[in-house]
Amino acid sequence: MNYVLSERGYLPTKIACSASKLVTTVRLTDTCHMNEQISLNNHFLIAMPQLGDPNFFHTVTYLCEHTDAGAMGLVINRPLDITLTDIFEQMSIETKVDEFDHIPVFMGGPVEQERGFVLHQPAGDWEASQTVTEQIAITSSRDILEAIARHEGPEQFVIVLGYAGWGSGQLEQELADNTWLNGPAQDDVLFNTPVEQRWEAAAALLGIDLNLISTQTGHA
Repeated sequence: MNYVLSERGYLPTKIACSASKLVTTVRLTDTCHMNEQISLNNHFLIAMPQLGDPNFFHTVTYLCEHTDAGAMGLVINRPLDITLTDIFEQMSIETKVDEFDHIPVFMGGPVEQERGFVLHQPAGDWEASQTVTEQIAITSSRDILEAIARHEGPEQFVIVLGYAGWGSGQLEQELADNTWLNGPAQDDVLFNTPVEQRWEAAAALLGIDLNLISTQTGHA
């Protein structure tokens, strides 16, 4: 996969999808066959309480790709001030008035925030889609949004604008520096847990109480 230098390292080029225009260009590397001991594909990155970067403060990032060339992920608990209704309006996709006002659009990361992704399960069969696992995929083509508008889309989905990325060895160094907790992703946290609870819920999967860590850090 090709990478370009950006504010957070080397990132995948030609990411396909935006609120105003979707194109078919991206093909993520299939990491399902990587050695599971080195790949954090389909893992959560949970920001440690002391991480002060405003882009990642108290965030949960779903890792879509992790290879020795770098990593790419989507933040799943930072809602923007727009909804799916706004996306449909910008893309001239017809829906019933206010039907999708309750579905948030998330800030997926600090890079190329005009570009978007639909993270969903089941994977299905879409024009520009790449599987992350057997059940979870990222799709960047207009057809999935049109299907969602017709109530014919995937059962569960998260829509984000922007993404986060790391260059070769960068994520590994941040993990060694205790910037993040990480562990296998869980579908319920990814798709069903209320947004404001996802940070603590993701850490709880590891048996960790982030409030306790915050207290200990504050009294160190």
